[in-house]
Amino acid sequence: MRIETSLGDPLDARTGHPRRWQILGVMVFSLLAVVLDNTILNVAIKTIADPVQGLGATQSELEWAMNSYTLVFAGLLFTFGVLGDRYGRKKMLLVGMVIFGIASLVSAYAQDPMQLIMARALMGLGGAAIMPATLAIISNVFPIHERGKAIGIWAGGVGIAVAIGPITGGLLLQHFWWGSVFLVNIPIVLIGLVLIGTVVPDSKDPGKTGLDPVGVLLSIVGLVALVYGIVRISDLGTVADVSVVVPSLLGLAILGVFFWYERRIDHPAFDVRHFRNAAFSTAIASVGLVFFAAMGVMFFMAFYWQIVRGYSPLQSGALVLPFAVAQLIFAPRSSKVVEKYGAKAVGTVGMFVITACLASYSLVGVDTPIWILLVLTFVQGAAMAHIMPPATTAIMNALPREKAGVGSSMSNVVRQVGGTLGIAILGAVLSAVYRDGMEGKVTGVPQQLHHVVTESISGAAGVAESLGAQGAGLMKAAGEAFVGGIHWAALGSAAVALVGALLMARWMPGKPVPAAPDGIPEVDREAAVV
Repeated sequence: MRIETSLGDPLDARTGHPRRWQILGVMVFSLLAVVLDNTILNVAIKTIADPVQGLGATQSELEWAMNSYTLVFAGLLFTFGVLGDRYGRKKMLLVGMVIFGIASLVSAYAQDPMQLIMARALMGLGGAAIMPATLAIISNVFPIHERGKAIGIWAGGVGIAVAIGPITGGLLLQHFWWGSVFLVNIPIVLIGLVLIGTVVPDSKDPGKTGLDPVGVLLSIVGLVALVYGIVRISDLGTVADVSVVVPSLLGLAILGVFFWYERRIDHPAFDVRHFRNAAFSTAIASVGLVFFAAMGVMFFMAFYWQIVRGYSPLQSGALVLPFAVAQLIFAPRSSKVVEKYGAKAVGTVGMFVITACLASYSLVGVDTPIWILLVLTFVQGAAMAHIMPPATTAIMNALPREKAGVGSSMSNVVRQVGGTLGIAILGAVLSAVYRDGMEGKVTGVPQQLHHVVTESISGAAGVAESLGAQGAGLMKAAGEAFVGGIHWAALGSAAVALVGALLMARWMPGKPVPAAPDGIPEVDREAAVV
Protein backbone atom coordinates (compact mmCIF):
# COMPACT_ATOMS: atom_id res chain seq x y z
CA MET A 1 0.00 0.00 0.00
CA ARG A 2 1.26 3.50 -0.87
CA ILE A 3 0.21 6.55 1.12
CA GLU A 4 0.74 10.14 -0.01
CA THR A 5 2.39 12.28 2.67
CA SER A 6 2.04 15.99 3.21
CA LEU A 7 5.31 16.59 1.35
CA GLY A 8 4.21 14.64 -1.69
CA ASP A 9 6.56 11.71 -1.08
CA PRO A 10 5.02 8.24 -1.50
CA LEU A 11 5.09 6.18 1.68
CA ASP A 12 5.16 2.44 1.00
CA ALA A 13 4.24 0.20 3.94
CA ARG A 14 6.85 -2.35 2.78
CA THR A 15 9.80 -0.06 2.03
CA GLY A 16 8.99 3.00 4.14
CA HIS A 17 9.55 6.65 3.32
CA PRO A 18 12.23 7.28 0.67
CA ARG A 19 13.88 9.89 2.91
CA ARG A 20 13.46 7.98 6.16
CA TRP A 21 17.13 8.10 7.18
CA GLN A 22 17.24 11.88 6.80
CA ILE A 23 14.04 12.09 8.83
CA LEU A 24 15.63 9.93 11.52
CA GLY A 25 18.55 12.36 11.76
CA VAL A 26 16.13 15.27 12.21
CA MET A 27 14.24 13.39 14.94
CA VAL A 28 17.43 12.65 16.87
CA PHE A 29 18.49 16.30 16.55
CA SER A 30 15.06 17.52 17.68
CA LEU A 31 15.21 15.33 20.78
CA LEU A 32 18.65 16.70 21.62
CA ALA A 33 17.28 19.85 23.27
CA VAL A 34 15.02 17.94 25.68
CA VAL A 35 17.63 15.42 26.85
CA LEU A 36 20.48 17.93 26.83
CA ASP A 37 18.60 20.40 28.99
CA ASN A 38 17.86 17.98 31.82
CA THR A 39 21.44 16.73 32.06
CA ILE A 40 22.82 20.28 31.91
CA LEU A 41 20.54 21.43 34.71
CA ASN A 42 21.95 18.81 37.08
CA VAL A 43 25.35 20.46 36.68
CA ALA A 44 24.00 24.00 37.12
CA ILE A 45 21.99 23.39 40.31
CA LYS A 46 24.83 24.39 42.63
CA THR A 47 25.45 27.64 40.72
CA ILE A 48 21.74 28.57 40.66
CA ALA A 49 21.67 28.15 44.45
CA ASP A 50 24.50 30.68 44.87
CA PRO A 51 23.10 34.05 46.04
CA VAL A 52 25.80 35.98 44.15
CA GLN A 53 26.36 34.04 40.92
CA GLY A 54 22.85 32.56 40.75
CA LEU A 55 19.36 33.18 42.09
CA GLY A 56 20.01 32.21 45.70
CA ALA A 57 17.45 29.41 45.41
CA THR A 58 16.79 27.30 48.49
CA GLN A 59 16.98 23.50 48.44
CA SER A 60 13.18 23.30 48.20
CA GLU A 61 13.09 25.80 45.31
CA LEU A 62 15.78 23.87 43.47
CA GLU A 63 13.83 20.67 43.90
CA TRP A 64 10.72 22.32 42.47
CA ALA A 65 12.69 23.69 39.54
CA MET A 66 13.28 20.02 38.72
CA ASN A 67 9.89 18.72 39.83
CA SER A 68 7.75 21.27 37.99
CA TYR A 69 9.22 20.02 34.72
CA THR A 70 8.73 16.38 35.70
CA LEU A 71 5.09 16.89 36.74
CA VAL A 72 4.02 18.60 33.53
CA PHE A 73 6.15 16.40 31.29
CA ALA A 74 4.92 13.09 32.70
CA GLY A 75 1.34 14.28 33.08
CA LEU A 76 0.94 15.38 29.44
CA LEU A 77 3.01 12.80 27.54
CA PHE A 78 0.02 10.57 26.89
CA THR A 79 -2.21 13.53 25.95
CA PHE A 80 0.21 14.82 23.32
CA GLY A 81 0.57 11.32 21.90
CA VAL A 82 -3.20 11.17 21.43
CA LEU A 83 -3.27 14.69 19.92
CA GLY A 84 -0.45 13.79 17.53
CA ASP A 85 -2.29 10.73 16.26
CA ARG A 86 -5.46 12.78 15.86
CA TYR A 87 -4.20 16.08 14.37
CA GLY A 88 -0.71 15.28 13.04
CA ARG A 89 2.58 14.34 14.69
CA LYS A 90 4.58 16.91 12.76
CA LYS A 91 2.26 19.66 14.01
CA MET A 92 2.71 18.53 17.63
CA LEU A 93 6.47 18.40 17.16
CA LEU A 94 6.58 21.95 15.78
CA VAL A 95 4.36 23.22 18.59
CA GLY A 96 6.52 21.49 21.18
CA MET A 97 9.75 22.95 19.75
CA VAL A 98 8.33 26.48 19.80
CA ILE A 99 7.11 26.15 23.39
CA PHE A 100 10.41 24.61 24.49
CA GLY A 101 12.40 27.43 22.86
CA ILE A 102 10.30 30.18 24.48
CA ALA A 103 10.49 28.47 27.87
CA SER A 104 14.28 28.14 27.57
CA LEU A 105 14.57 31.87 26.89
CA VAL A 106 12.36 32.72 29.87
CA SER A 107 14.35 30.32 32.11
CA ALA A 108 17.66 31.92 31.13
CA TYR A 109 16.51 35.37 32.20
CA ALA A 110 14.45 34.39 35.26
CA GLN A 111 14.83 37.02 37.99
CA ASP A 112 13.89 34.82 40.94
CA PRO A 113 13.40 31.12 41.74
CA MET A 114 9.62 31.24 41.26
CA GLN A 115 10.01 32.52 37.69
CA LEU A 116 12.45 29.70 37.02
CA ILE A 117 10.02 27.12 38.44
CA MET A 118 7.19 28.39 36.21
CA ALA A 119 9.45 28.50 33.14
CA ARG A 120 10.58 24.95 33.81
CA ALA A 121 6.95 23.83 33.94
CA LEU A 122 6.47 25.43 30.51
CA MET A 123 9.54 23.53 29.29
CA GLY A 124 7.88 20.33 30.50
CA LEU A 125 4.88 21.19 28.33
CA GLY A 126 7.11 21.56 25.27
CA GLY A 127 9.06 18.40 26.07
CA ALA A 128 5.84 16.39 26.41
CA ALA A 129 4.90 17.39 22.85
CA ILE A 130 8.38 16.68 21.42
CA MET A 131 9.28 13.31 22.93
CA PRO A 132 6.38 11.09 21.72
CA ALA A 133 6.23 12.81 18.33
CA THR A 134 9.84 11.90 17.47
CA LEU A 135 9.38 8.19 18.13
CA ALA A 136 5.95 8.12 16.47
CA ILE A 137 7.30 9.71 13.29
CA ILE A 138 10.18 7.24 13.20
CA SER A 139 7.77 4.32 13.51
CA ASN A 140 5.60 5.78 10.78
CA VAL A 141 8.29 6.34 8.13
CA PHE A 142 10.24 3.09 8.65
CA PRO A 143 9.01 -0.33 7.58
CA ILE A 144 8.73 -2.86 10.36
CA HIS A 145 11.92 -4.75 9.41
CA GLU A 146 14.05 -1.56 9.71
CA ARG A 147 12.29 -0.12 12.74
CA GLY A 148 14.52 -1.84 15.28
CA LYS A 149 17.69 -0.39 13.76
CA ALA A 150 16.14 3.08 13.53
CA ILE A 151 15.01 3.03 17.16
CA GLY A 152 18.47 1.81 18.14
CA ILE A 153 20.03 4.85 16.45
CA TRP A 154 17.42 7.06 18.16
CA ALA A 155 18.36 5.56 21.53
CA GLY A 156 22.06 6.04 20.75
CA GLY A 157 21.36 9.71 20.10
CA VAL A 158 19.74 9.97 23.53
CA GLY A 159 22.87 8.43 25.05
CA ILE A 160 25.08 11.00 23.33
CA ALA A 161 22.92 13.84 24.67
CA VAL A 162 23.11 12.39 28.19
CA ALA A 163 26.91 12.51 27.97
CA ILE A 164 27.50 15.86 26.28
CA GLY A 165 24.96 17.63 28.51
CA PRO A 166 27.12 17.74 31.67
CA ILE A 167 30.26 18.56 29.67
CA THR A 168 28.48 21.39 27.83
CA GLY A 169 27.07 22.66 31.11
CA GLY A 170 30.48 22.62 32.75
CA LEU A 171 32.06 24.56 29.88
CA LEU A 172 29.27 27.14 29.85
CA LEU A 173 29.42 27.69 33.62
CA GLN A 174 33.17 28.22 33.45
CA HIS A 175 32.82 31.08 30.97
CA PHE A 176 29.27 32.46 31.25
CA TRP A 177 26.49 33.05 33.75
CA TRP A 178 24.06 30.32 34.84
CA GLY A 179 21.38 31.29 32.30
CA SER A 180 23.63 30.18 29.44
CA VAL A 181 22.74 26.53 30.19
CA PHE A 182 19.22 27.32 28.97
CA LEU A 183 20.19 29.60 26.08
CA VAL A 184 22.10 26.73 24.48
CA ASN A 185 18.69 25.28 23.57
CA ILE A 186 17.76 28.24 21.35
CA PRO A 187 19.98 27.43 18.32
CA ILE A 188 18.97 23.76 18.55
CA VAL A 189 15.30 24.74 18.49
CA LEU A 190 15.72 27.17 15.57
CA ILE A 191 17.67 24.71 13.44
CA GLY A 192 15.24 21.94 14.40
CA LEU A 193 12.23 23.99 13.29
CA VAL A 194 13.78 24.56 9.86
CA LEU A 195 14.69 20.89 9.42
CA ILE A 196 11.29 19.65 10.59
CA GLY A 197 9.49 22.05 8.26
CA THR A 198 11.51 21.06 5.19
CA VAL A 199 12.31 17.37 5.69
CA VAL A 200 9.70 15.71 7.89
CA PRO A 201 6.32 14.58 6.47
CA ASP A 202 3.18 14.85 8.53
CA SER A 203 1.19 11.79 9.50
CA LYS A 204 -1.85 10.99 11.61
CA ASP A 205 -4.48 8.37 12.23
CA PRO A 206 -6.57 8.26 8.99
CA GLY A 207 -9.57 6.92 10.89
CA LYS A 208 -12.13 9.52 11.90
CA THR A 209 -12.79 8.03 15.33
CA GLY A 210 -14.42 10.11 18.03
CA LEU A 211 -12.42 11.96 20.62
CA ASP A 212 -12.05 10.59 24.13
CA PRO A 213 -11.90 13.71 26.35
CA VAL A 214 -12.86 11.79 29.49
CA GLY A 215 -10.07 9.26 29.02
CA VAL A 216 -7.51 11.98 28.28
CA LEU A 217 -8.59 13.98 31.35
CA LEU A 218 -8.40 10.89 33.57
CA SER A 219 -4.88 10.17 32.29
CA ILE A 220 -3.70 13.73 33.04
CA VAL A 221 -5.15 13.89 36.55
CA GLY A 222 -4.01 10.36 37.41
CA LEU A 223 -0.45 10.80 36.16
CA VAL A 224 0.01 14.23 37.74
CA ALA A 225 -1.28 12.99 41.12
CA LEU A 226 0.91 9.89 41.00
CA VAL A 227 4.06 11.75 39.97
CA TYR A 228 3.39 14.47 42.57
CA GLY A 229 3.28 11.81 45.28
CA ILE A 230 6.52 10.34 43.96
CA VAL A 231 8.44 13.62 43.87
CA ARG A 232 7.29 14.37 47.42
CA ILE A 233 9.31 11.32 48.44
CA SER A 234 12.40 13.13 47.14
CA ASP A 235 11.43 16.32 49.00
CA LEU A 236 10.79 14.60 52.34
CA GLY A 237 13.17 11.65 52.16
CA THR A 238 10.42 9.28 53.32
CA VAL A 239 7.36 7.45 51.97
CA ALA A 240 5.56 7.54 55.31
CA ASP A 241 3.94 10.95 54.92
CA VAL A 242 0.36 11.91 54.12
CA SER A 243 1.51 14.19 51.26
CA VAL A 244 3.14 11.14 49.65
CA VAL A 245 0.56 8.44 50.36
CA VAL A 246 -2.64 10.35 49.53
CA PRO A 247 -1.65 11.73 46.06
CA SER A 248 0.00 8.43 45.09
CA LEU A 249 -3.03 6.33 46.02
CA LEU A 250 -5.36 8.87 44.42
CA GLY A 251 -3.32 8.82 41.21
CA LEU A 252 -3.33 5.02 41.09
CA ALA A 253 -7.08 4.94 41.71
CA ILE A 254 -7.75 7.43 38.92
CA LEU A 255 -5.52 5.51 36.52
CA GLY A 256 -7.46 2.39 37.49
CA VAL A 257 -10.67 4.18 36.54
CA PHE A 258 -8.96 5.23 33.27
CA PHE A 259 -8.24 1.60 32.34
CA TRP A 260 -11.76 0.55 33.34
CA TYR A 261 -13.29 3.33 31.26
CA GLU A 262 -11.08 2.68 28.21
CA ARG A 263 -12.27 -0.94 28.08
CA ARG A 264 -15.91 0.09 27.84
CA ILE A 265 -16.01 2.73 25.10
CA ASP A 266 -15.86 2.17 21.36
CA HIS A 267 -13.27 4.91 20.64
CA PRO A 268 -10.71 4.75 23.48
CA ALA A 269 -7.68 7.03 23.55
CA PHE A 270 -5.74 3.83 24.24
CA ASP A 271 -7.03 0.32 23.68
CA VAL A 272 -6.04 -1.42 26.91
CA ARG A 273 -6.52 -4.81 25.26
CA HIS A 274 -2.99 -4.38 23.89
CA PHE A 275 -1.78 -5.45 27.34
CA ARG A 276 -2.91 -8.97 26.45
CA ASN A 277 0.05 -9.01 24.03
CA ALA A 278 2.92 -10.62 25.96
CA ALA A 279 5.60 -8.73 24.00
CA PHE A 280 3.93 -5.37 24.63
CA SER A 281 3.25 -5.92 28.35
CA THR A 282 6.68 -7.38 29.10
CA ALA A 283 8.46 -4.63 27.16
CA ILE A 284 6.48 -1.91 28.97
CA ALA A 285 7.26 -3.46 32.35
CA SER A 286 10.96 -3.91 31.54
CA VAL A 287 11.31 -0.26 30.48
CA GLY A 288 9.86 0.90 33.80
CA LEU A 289 11.97 -1.49 35.87
CA VAL A 290 15.27 -0.77 34.13
CA PHE A 291 14.79 2.99 34.48
CA PHE A 292 13.77 2.61 38.12
CA ALA A 293 16.90 0.56 38.78
CA ALA A 294 19.41 2.56 36.75
CA MET A 295 18.37 6.22 37.04
CA GLY A 296 18.49 6.40 40.82
CA VAL A 297 22.08 5.21 41.06
CA MET A 298 23.18 7.31 38.06
CA PHE A 299 21.63 10.42 39.62
CA PHE A 300 23.35 9.95 42.99
CA MET A 301 26.70 9.16 41.42
CA ALA A 302 26.74 12.78 40.20
CA PHE A 303 26.89 13.85 43.85
CA TYR A 304 29.56 11.22 44.50
CA TRP A 305 31.80 12.62 41.77
CA GLN A 306 31.44 16.29 42.71
CA ILE A 307 31.18 16.23 46.51
CA VAL A 308 32.77 12.99 47.71
CA ARG A 309 35.57 12.91 45.11
CA GLY A 310 35.84 16.68 44.61
CA TYR A 311 35.66 16.81 40.80
CA SER A 312 34.51 19.92 38.96
CA PRO A 313 31.23 19.93 37.00
CA LEU A 314 33.20 19.62 33.76
CA GLN A 315 35.25 16.68 35.04
CA SER A 316 32.12 14.99 36.41
CA GLY A 317 30.47 15.38 33.01
CA ALA A 318 33.45 13.78 31.30
CA LEU A 319 33.18 10.77 33.61
CA VAL A 320 29.77 9.96 32.09
CA LEU A 321 31.31 9.54 28.63
CA PRO A 322 31.89 5.75 28.87
CA PHE A 323 28.14 5.23 29.29
CA ALA A 324 27.42 7.36 26.22
CA VAL A 325 30.16 5.71 24.15
CA ALA A 326 28.68 2.30 24.95
CA GLN A 327 25.22 3.53 23.91
CA LEU A 328 26.60 4.95 20.69
CA ILE A 329 28.43 1.73 19.82
CA PHE A 330 25.86 -0.89 20.77
CA ALA A 331 22.38 0.68 20.51
CA PRO A 332 22.35 0.93 16.69
CA ARG A 333 23.55 -2.68 16.47
CA SER A 334 21.10 -4.12 18.99
CA SER A 335 18.51 -4.99 16.33
CA LYS A 336 20.99 -7.35 14.62
CA VAL A 337 21.66 -9.11 17.91
CA VAL A 338 17.92 -9.48 18.54
CA GLU A 339 17.41 -10.89 15.02
CA LYS A 340 20.08 -13.51 15.68
CA TYR A 341 19.25 -14.55 19.25
CA GLY A 342 15.72 -13.27 19.92
CA ALA A 343 14.38 -10.54 22.20
CA LYS A 344 13.98 -12.88 25.18
CA ALA A 345 17.60 -14.04 25.23
CA VAL A 346 19.07 -10.58 24.58
CA GLY A 347 16.78 -8.80 27.05
CA THR A 348 17.25 -11.35 29.80
CA VAL A 349 21.04 -11.38 29.52
CA GLY A 350 21.08 -7.57 29.38
CA MET A 351 18.97 -7.29 32.54
CA PHE A 352 21.19 -9.77 34.39
CA VAL A 353 24.28 -7.76 33.38
CA ILE A 354 22.63 -4.54 34.62
CA THR A 355 21.76 -6.33 37.87
CA ALA A 356 25.40 -7.29 38.34
CA CYS A 357 26.61 -3.77 37.50
CA LEU A 358 24.22 -2.12 39.94
CA ALA A 359 25.10 -4.60 42.67
CA SER A 360 28.77 -3.77 42.09
CA TYR A 361 28.15 -0.19 43.22
CA SER A 362 27.64 -1.61 46.71
CA LEU A 363 31.41 -2.19 46.76
CA VAL A 364 32.32 1.39 45.79
CA GLY A 365 34.37 3.26 48.38
CA VAL A 366 35.47 6.82 48.94
CA ASP A 367 38.76 6.11 47.14
CA THR A 368 37.81 3.41 44.60
CA PRO A 369 40.11 3.64 41.53
CA ILE A 370 38.45 5.70 38.82
CA TRP A 371 39.19 3.20 36.04
CA ILE A 372 37.07 0.56 37.79
CA LEU A 373 34.07 2.89 37.89
CA LEU A 374 34.56 3.88 34.25
CA VAL A 375 34.61 0.22 33.15
CA LEU A 376 31.52 -0.44 35.24
CA THR A 377 29.74 2.53 33.64
CA PHE A 378 30.68 1.33 30.14
CA VAL A 379 29.37 -2.19 30.75
CA GLN A 380 26.14 -0.80 32.19
CA GLY A 381 25.70 1.42 29.13
CA ALA A 382 26.30 -1.51 26.80
CA ALA A 383 23.71 -3.63 28.62
CA MET A 384 21.09 -0.87 28.51
CA ALA A 385 21.81 -0.44 24.79
CA HIS A 386 20.70 -4.06 24.31
CA ILE A 387 17.51 -3.61 26.34
CA MET A 388 15.95 -0.24 25.59
CA PRO A 389 15.89 -0.28 21.74
CA PRO A 390 14.48 -3.84 21.49
CA ALA A 391 11.92 -3.12 24.24
CA THR A 392 10.86 0.13 22.58
CA THR A 393 10.65 -1.61 19.20
CA ALA A 394 8.46 -4.34 20.70
CA ILE A 395 6.12 -1.68 22.10
CA MET A 396 5.84 0.18 18.79
CA ASN A 397 5.48 -3.00 16.70
CA ALA A 398 2.64 -4.25 18.90
CA LEU A 399 0.44 -1.30 17.91
CA PRO A 400 -0.93 -0.39 14.48
CA ARG A 401 0.98 2.32 12.61
CA GLU A 402 -1.85 4.84 13.01
CA LYS A 403 -1.54 4.60 16.82
CA ALA A 404 2.21 5.25 16.88
CA GLY A 405 1.80 8.43 18.95
CA VAL A 406 -0.08 6.63 21.70
CA GLY A 407 2.46 3.79 21.71
CA SER A 408 5.35 6.22 21.97
CA SER A 409 3.58 8.03 24.80
CA MET A 410 3.03 4.83 26.77
CA SER A 411 6.71 3.96 26.45
CA ASN A 412 7.83 7.40 27.57
CA VAL A 413 5.31 7.66 30.41
CA VAL A 414 6.53 4.39 31.90
CA ARG A 415 10.15 5.45 31.36
CA GLN A 416 9.57 8.81 33.10
CA VAL A 417 7.52 7.43 35.99
CA GLY A 418 9.96 4.56 36.51
CA GLY A 419 12.99 6.85 36.55
CA THR A 420 11.31 9.38 38.86
CA LEU A 421 10.18 6.63 41.22
CA GLY A 422 13.68 5.15 41.27
CA ILE A 423 15.30 8.47 42.14
CA ALA A 424 12.68 9.15 44.82
CA ILE A 425 12.62 5.77 46.58
CA LEU A 426 16.33 5.00 46.26
CA GLY A 427 17.00 8.59 47.34
CA ALA A 428 14.89 8.06 50.45
CA VAL A 429 16.90 4.92 51.24
CA LEU A 430 20.18 6.76 50.71
CA SER A 431 19.06 9.72 52.86
CA ALA A 432 17.99 7.45 55.72
CA VAL A 433 21.32 5.60 55.70
CA TYR A 434 23.22 8.89 55.46
CA ARG A 435 21.38 10.37 58.46
CA ASP A 436 22.08 7.25 60.52
CA GLY A 437 25.72 7.35 59.50
CA MET A 438 26.09 10.98 60.57
CA GLU A 439 24.63 10.47 64.05
CA GLY A 440 27.23 11.37 66.65
CA LYS A 441 29.65 12.76 64.06
CA VAL A 442 28.68 16.42 64.16
CA THR A 443 30.60 17.30 67.31
CA GLY A 444 32.28 20.66 66.96
CA VAL A 445 29.56 21.87 64.60
CA PRO A 446 27.35 24.70 65.93
CA GLN A 447 24.03 23.37 67.24
CA GLN A 448 21.96 25.36 64.75
CA LEU A 449 23.80 23.67 61.86
CA HIS A 450 23.36 20.06 63.02
CA HIS A 451 20.22 19.57 60.94
CA VAL A 452 21.86 20.99 57.80
CA VAL A 453 24.83 18.63 58.14
CA THR A 454 22.81 15.48 58.86
CA GLU A 455 20.12 16.15 56.23
CA SER A 456 22.26 15.97 53.06
CA ILE A 457 25.86 15.74 51.95
CA SER A 458 25.52 18.99 50.00
CA GLY A 459 24.53 20.71 53.25
CA ALA A 460 27.51 19.14 55.00
CA ALA A 461 29.81 20.36 52.24
CA GLY A 462 28.57 23.93 52.66
CA VAL A 463 29.09 23.85 56.43
CA ALA A 464 32.51 22.18 56.11
CA GLU A 465 33.68 24.93 53.77
CA SER A 466 32.85 27.56 56.38
CA LEU A 467 34.70 25.67 59.14
CA GLY A 468 38.11 25.78 57.47
CA ALA A 469 40.56 23.09 58.64
CA GLN A 470 37.99 21.59 61.01
CA GLY A 471 35.72 20.95 58.05
CA ALA A 472 38.03 18.26 56.62
CA GLY A 473 37.07 15.78 59.31
CA LEU A 474 33.40 16.58 58.85
CA MET A 475 33.59 15.98 55.09
CA LYS A 476 35.39 12.69 55.60
CA ALA A 477 32.58 11.48 57.84
CA ALA A 478 29.93 12.81 55.44
CA GLY A 479 31.60 11.12 52.47
CA GLU A 480 31.72 7.76 54.26
CA ALA A 481 28.07 8.07 55.33
CA PHE A 482 27.01 9.01 51.80
CA VAL A 483 28.89 6.08 50.27
CA GLY A 484 27.17 3.81 52.78
CA GLY A 485 23.85 5.15 51.49
CA ILE A 486 24.92 4.45 47.90
CA HIS A 487 25.62 0.83 48.89
CA TRP A 488 22.06 0.25 50.10
CA ALA A 489 20.53 2.17 47.19
CA ALA A 490 22.62 0.07 44.77
CA LEU A 491 21.44 -3.18 46.34
CA GLY A 492 17.84 -2.00 46.10
CA SER A 493 18.24 -1.07 42.45
CA ALA A 494 19.92 -4.41 41.72
CA ALA A 495 16.95 -6.23 43.27
CA VAL A 496 14.55 -4.32 41.00
CA ALA A 497 16.70 -5.09 37.93
CA LEU A 498 16.68 -8.77 38.93
CA VAL A 499 12.86 -8.72 38.92
CA GLY A 500 13.06 -7.29 35.38
CA ALA A 501 15.42 -10.07 34.29
CA LEU A 502 13.12 -12.78 35.65
CA LEU A 503 10.13 -11.09 34.04
CA MET A 504 11.78 -11.06 30.61
CA ALA A 505 12.99 -14.65 31.01
CA ARG A 506 9.46 -15.80 31.80
CA TRP A 507 7.20 -13.78 29.50
CA MET A 508 9.19 -12.06 26.77
CA PRO A 509 8.53 -13.85 23.43
CA GLY A 510 11.48 -15.66 21.96
CA LYS A 511 12.94 -15.51 18.48
CA PRO A 512 10.10 -15.07 15.91
CA VAL A 513 9.47 -17.61 13.22
CA PRO A 514 10.74 -16.48 9.78
CA ALA A 515 7.36 -16.68 8.06
CA ALA A 516 3.71 -16.20 8.93
CA PRO A 517 1.33 -19.17 8.58
CA ASP A 518 0.05 -17.99 5.20
CA GLY A 519 3.55 -17.84 3.76
CA ILE A 520 3.94 -14.07 3.89
CA PRO A 521 7.43 -13.14 5.16
CA GLU A 522 7.41 -11.86 8.72
CA VAL A 523 8.93 -8.54 7.69
CA ASP A 524 5.91 -7.85 5.47
CA ARG A 525 3.19 -8.70 7.97
CA GLU A 526 2.34 -5.05 8.63
CA ALA A 527 1.94 -4.35 4.92
CA ALA A 528 -0.28 -7.43 4.63
CA VAL A 529 -2.52 -6.16 7.42
CA VAL A 530 -2.81 -2.75 5.77
